[in-house]
Amino acid sequence: MIMQRIADVVWHRLSGLIPGELKQAELAWLASPHRHMSLLTRRRATMIVDRVRLFAFLFAVLTPLWSLVDLVVFPFPLWLNLALMRLIACAAFVSLLLYYRPSGDLFDAYRAMALLFAIPTVFYVASYTLLGHYQLAGISAAIGTGYAFLPFVLLAGLAIFPLTLLESLVIASPILIAQVIAGSLRWAILDWPSFAGAFWLLVLITGVSTLAGMSQLAFMIALVRQAIHDPLTGVFSRSSGEEVLDLQFTIASRSNATLSVAFIDLDHFKNINDRFGHEAGDKALLDMTGIVSSSLRHGDMLVRWGGEEFLLIMPNTDLIQAQAALLRMRSIGFGLRPDRTPLTSSIGIAERSVDQVKDWKALVDLADQRMYQAKQGGRDRIVGRPGG
Repeated sequence: MIMQRIADVVWHRLSGLIPGELKQAELAWLASPHRHMSLLTRRRATMIVDRVRLFAFLFAVLTPLWSLVDLVVFPFPLWLNLALMRLIACAAFVSLLLYYRPSGDLFDAYRAMALLFAIPTVFYVASYTLLGHYQLAGISAAIGTGYAFLPFVLLAGLAIFPLTLLESLVIASPILIAQVIAGSLRWAILDWPSFAGAFWLLVLITGVSTLAGMSQLAFMIALVRQAIHDPLTGVFSRSSGEEVLDLQFTIASRSNATLSVAFIDLDHFKNINDRFGHEAGDKALLDMTGIVSSSLRHGDMLVRWGGEEFLLIMPNTDLIQAQAALLRMRSIGFGLRPDRTPLTSSIGIAERSVDQVKDWKALVDLADQRMYQAKQGGRDRIVGRPGG
């Protein structure tokens, strides 16, 4: 109990140092990626891969260039072996740069990061082992010692990625382990005080890079939250809704799952703005989205498509289930107009597998067409199939 309270106090203090104006529920997102919303995950995965490619470009250029320094200071056999290792590492970085593209998939981003850090880590262990077989002195010894700083560069490089605490520790651990392995390979001649000091510095750099990555993630969470929500109603904006639809349609197509969308258009809404003013219209929209959002099922997403038009995205929902959900919603109502009469809506529903559409745009267009059928049929009704 006491330890839990201490942990809570420490976490509270640390969270106060994290920028980004995070909500209380979002603080846990800095520790682990498991509860991140899909839009944040896709944006973060894209950013990680882009920065991996930038890092790979820098290493691909700088790695072979350093061979010129090695040529000046090292014996030719040592230089040749190091140059060959550098060329192999350079080819690996170039491959990573050319063949890895952002896909929005987080596991692809993890693989990209793993490859990026594995290449110089392997090079570090191999070069450190090779240098241990030579008795270097003077400038050669100084340059040879510089190879030992590669893990510091790698761990400092973690700071450019928007990572959670767990992700940073998982990625940093192999580098720290590689440092221990490199030290054990020179057990007999190792200067243990210097090694311990260097290892402690590596741990310290890991901590600083982890905090920097979490700080980036905090800013990203706040910015994504603001970007994906409609500023008036707080539901998803159209751009984020399109991204969600693209993702959900792809998932449903791959797994042959159901996916329904409902196009909701508030009836005679222009009349509210004309008679009572735009503030009254805004209040009606806020009331409507609040009522609908409170009755959404888990996994459903409400999107403001434009003006008084809304799109309800219902994954793993067939046409009959979608109609039943909308009927329940309609029975609850969509709020009141300023004159205290019920605010009604015309709704069109479409479903991926039944309607056999080829993409999410066609699915939305079909729901939109059925919404207009509801309008033409007298408004305040649901159309889930032609003429229905």
